[in-house]
Amino acid sequence: LVQLGLCVSRASASVLNLNCCLVLLPMCRVLLAFLRGSQKVASRKTRRLLDKSKTFHVTCGVTICIFSVLHVAAHLVNALNFSENYNEDFLAINAANYRGEVSQLSCHILIPGLTGVIMVLVLFLMCTASTYAIRVSNYDIFWYTHNLFFVFYVLLILHVSGGVLKYQTNLEEHPPGCFNPNKTLRQNMTVLKAFEEPFLDCTTECFSQDLPVPEPFIQNNLMRICSEEPKFQSHFPETWLWISGPLCLYCVERLYRYKRSNKPVTITSVISHPSNVLEVRMVKDDFKARPGQYVILHCPRVSTLESHPFTLTMCPTDTKATFGVHLKVVGDWTERFRDLLLLHSNQDAEILPIFQQRHYPKLYVDGPFGSPFEESLNYEVSLCVAGGIGVTPFASVLNTLLDDWKCYKLRRLYFIWVCRDVESFRWFADLLCMLHNKLWQENRPDYINIQLYLSQTDGIQKIIGEKYQALNSRLLIGRPRWKLLFDEIAKCNRRKTIGVFCCGPNKISKILHKLSNSSNSYGTRFEYNKESFS
Repeated sequence: LVQLGLCVSRASASVLNLNCCLVLLPMCRVLLAFLRGSQKVASRKTRRLLDKSKTFHVTCGVTICIFSVLHVAAHLVNALNFSENYNEDFLAINAANYRGEVSQLSCHILIPGLTGVIMVLVLFLMCTASTYAIRVSNYDIFWYTHNLFFVFYVLLILHVSGGVLKYQTNLEEHPPGCFNPNKTLRQNMTVLKAFEEPFLDCTTECFSQDLPVPEPFIQNNLMRICSEEPKFQSHFPETWLWISGPLCLYCVERLYRYKRSNKPVTITSVISHPSNVLEVRMVKDDFKARPGQYVILHCPRVSTLESHPFTLTMCPTDTKATFGVHLKVVGDWTERFRDLLLLHSNQDAEILPIFQQRHYPKLYVDGPFGSPFEESLNYEVSLCVAGGIGVTPFASVLNTLLDDWKCYKLRRLYFIWVCRDVESFRWFADLLCMLHNKLWQENRPDYINIQLYLSQTDGIQKIIGEKYQALNSRLLIGRPRWKLLFDEIAKCNRRKTIGVFCCGPNKISKILHKLSNSSNSYGTRFEYNKESFS
């Protein structure tokens, strides 16, 4: 039982070292964006693995939680074993001060015990606050508790500095089970005097300096001679070797991101859309982004520490430096941010020149960072499915196609947008109409297939406005029949690889994922991609 407790604690510690090392890598957003966009990763399959960074991060986190429980349980067994198996012969290896010491054992190993308890508490807070229910109901709790990871890593480095477990350093001078005539014989008072004296004489006279000691006599387990007392030393802490590299990489990236985002952007306009959606357009010097990427917004007047990711709905180009985001007001942060912006905007849709801009609150932009939707333009055929505000990643793609679609590999785009109310379609109705008209003028009406689905309605609905007639003819009542939709797309694109991109509710995502992995009789292959902020 003694060996089992030590083996489990050491094995679980090794697993924790590995996962504490790996859990930081998916959070290096700049590195992932560089690998994704710099063509350093040529294979599309390998690039798609980068999209699983959040899943990898969560897996490492769950593994840390599981093996932390195992590690704590093993050390509780070890604490009991250390007290019951007190070694009278080798006092240096004991963690306890005397046999049966349990209540004061934690005081003897104060640093490992105290840091371990605090790390368990920190880990418990981080894990419980990471659950879906808490993240949805109160994102602030998740954000603040997750930033305790720095405290966790500092404690982790201190945790291994206690030196409770020790190993023998002089195995050659004092091999296990050796015989020490100067100590053992004096302690063993039951040894016969007739055996003790001849043996001592033999060890000093029979084997003189001129005659070597016979090898069989030395190698015999009962008669090995110790030349000195055993010496013990604490194990060299290896945890910092595991975590120092990823931790330094993450810190360097955070410093780079801070330097890159320390200058506030210039907000050019704020537009209020139906269904509590706000559009913010801005400019920033030397800001470049690709369609499908996202940025992290930080407004000190809203929160000193909080920042949130938002997908770019408009990317800067060679001819215009403006970029923008659409955000849905669903929480405390977005509500305060909306109130601050609209406080300075009496006419929501008015766009003023930069030199006449209003005094908006300072806004800092960190990014851009990569997402799976960067690949949507690299397929010959793409299927983009959006649910509600999940349309934002596709808006930047549509804006890019509006500027110039001929320079990309994409030759056919299926765009499916599902909303609960008809007013939500007005967020990007103008953009869809302009792209539709442009493709008709260039004799490529088959380039984009637009299907709008209104999932909840009391009757026939239309997108109000004469200019939206092209969209009204594509507005369908109800939910998409996904199986028939996939069969139709597969039939029209035989033996091709189609990229499937989804940003919306998990229910839709699971259906699309399942259908993408299903086989069809047309030889068409579907590759599934899902938006996920890391």
